[in-house]
Amino acid sequence: MPEIQVKKGEPVDRALKRLKTKLESEGILEEVRRLRAFETPVEKTRRKARAAAKRGKIRFRFSMNKPAAGERAEGGAEIA
Repeated sequence: MPEIQVKKGEPVDRALKRLKTKLESEGILEEVRRLRAFETPVEKTRRKARAAAKRGKIRFRFSMNKPAAGERAEGGAEIA
């Protein structure tokens, strides 16, 4: 369960905003909304496709920084 520490003198609305942001980043709010009502098979397929696309974008972003096998690195040294 995510928690936040309310700082001394911090307004409650700002602490709530930090909590909501943390819940959103961990995907808890999305899961609660999803479990609140029945999800049709079409909605389930779309949700899974969006999640797969998001994972694919992240993998693509991080794979672009690595040289492919056999390519030379910046310094001219070959990667084994």
